[in-house]
Amino acid sequence: MKILVVEDDKTVGQYVKRGLTEAGFHADLVGDGAEGLRLSAGGHYDLLVLDLRLPALSGLEVLRTLRDRGEAMPVLVLTAQDAVDFKVQALKMGADDYVTKPFSLEELLARVEALGRRPKAIAPPVLKVADLTLETGSREVRRGKLIELTPKEYAVLEYLMRHQGRVMSRTLITEYAWDYHFDPGTNIVDVVITRLRKKIDHGREPKLIHTVRGVGYVVKA
Repeated sequence: MKILVVEDDKTVGQYVKRGLTEAGFHADLVGDGAEGLRLSAGGHYDLLVLDLRLPALSGLEVLRTLRDRGEAMPVLVLTAQDAVDFKVQALKMGADDYVTKPFSLEELLARVEALGRRPKAIAPPVLKVADLTLETGSREVRRGKLIELTPKEYAVLEYLMRHQGRVMSRTLITEYAWDYHFDPGTNIVDVVITRLRKKIDHGREPKLIHTVRGVGYVVKA
């Protein structure tokens, strides 16, 4: 079983990685949330051990984004936050288990093994609008041929395709793709949509990305 450990405390992270490796697992370690989110996508790991307090992107933001994208990989939260509301919040966001620091390595390994025995999740969904396909597992976008997208272009397109036929406002798109941390007064959504149109609609029919003036954007055939 391949496990990704996302922990910014190097001592704790190395301790967990070493313990997992000695128990026969393949374990990788990263120290910030943004890198953890990037590596978590695409089904390369079987389990995520996730701290909540992380630089770049918090553990809760990582967890929420993974579940919003349809990633079904089991997530074991490992954190010093032992208050009940933190546990409830993490579990409601899609965490599968919760271990509080300080912890017993024996208990941690037992919980990892228990999660590993769960039936495998179904394959990540493939989103399709006309001849445009988006594989949420591999994050590959194709319209006849493979289309290379930046992470933000991918996030905006995925959000619109998940809600195909529905007009999504700039505010909703911003909240999803920029995790609530972007200035709502910026025109960055319009800039990304323009780039997506060039990559997806230019020279092709039917046009799939549409503007609803004064409201937002919609993907539909």
